[in-house]
Amino acid sequence: MREKLNDNPMAQVALVGILLVLAAVFLLGKAGGGESEEEEGGSAAADAAVAAVAAELEAGQQPLRLPAPGTGPGSVPAPPRAVVDAVDAGNTVAILFVRDGGIDDRLVTEAVGRLDAIGGVATFVVPAHRLFRYVAIAQGVDLSRVPALVVIRPKSLSHRYDPASVHYGFQSAQAVVQAVVDARYHGGTLPYHP
Repeated sequence: MREKLNDNPMAQVALVGILLVLAAVFLLGKAGGGESEEEEGGSAAADAAVAAVAAELEAGQQPLRLPAPGTGPGSVPAPPRAVVDAVDAGNTVAILFVRDGGIDDRLVTEAVGRLDAIGGVATFVVPAHRLFRYVAIAQGVDLSRVPALVVIRPKSLSHRYDPASVHYGFQSAQAVVQAVVDARYHGGTLPYHP
């Protein structure tokens, strides 16, 4: 069974999912007040789920598919449709998160306006009070302050490098354009030896 698990990535995903379900049942069972009947019922259900996955692995069948990210209860909502469409179209996406009324925020917004002259770049300027709509992106780059320029690489180039980068604080027009140029880089890298 260990070889089947090691050779089948779907089985690995299913096993991780089962372990997460078991952890959730365990934690929720302990937080619910500790009645012994509920704990025994949760344990029996978890044991049955593990047995079902083990039986599928032994039979050589594909395990059940997990739900898509962002679809379960309490999950992070997907970014706005315009951003998703721009990424799917293969564009470089530049999202600037700004505070209302900040001097450096206004200057960076003007600098990001220079990207309109570059083809294949979709720009979005998002006030900080609307950040909740972009929480999937903000969490992905570990956004910690504004102004922040997030540049998402085109899909065709993101397989070898990080798919997004974040640049904090004031950015000149040249720095904004350079961030987009860097995101579009598709050449090799050289090792650094001090």
